[in-house]
Amino acid sequence: TVKTCWMRLPSFRSVGDSLKDRFDGASRVMLSNAELEPTVARNDPIPHRVPRRDRYRFQLRPHNPDHKSPGAKDLVYLESSPGFCEKNPRLGIPGTHGRTCNDTSIGVDGCDLMCCGRGYRTETM
Repeated sequence: TVKTCWMRLPSFRSVGDSLKDRFDGASRVMLSNAELEPTVARNDPIPHRVPRRDRYRFQLRPHNPDHKSPGAKDLVYLESSPGFCEKNPRLGIPGTHGRTCNDTSIGVDGCDLMCCGRGYRTETM
């Protein structure tokens, strides 16, 4: 009898749940310019290739000094995403003021989310 072992992928749901957990725990970081060093010249047969271990020679520091540095598997971001509530023509964000919402929905079209806590007016038609 011959037995064969193979790797099996986790379910799509478990991968999504894991990514969502990491996303919710993502931390804002900044790069320290002092840590950016030019790559040391090497005697490689292909001089323009940067070895993988030297490709990212920088240190991620937490934006808030009270937080710990991120781990190898932590998700990080350099700047916050722009909000969708207020109009920002430069970024093409129309804002939500004056838009029609669904007061019975808990989704993205719901008044609680779309009106960004500003309150809303209900009209019966």
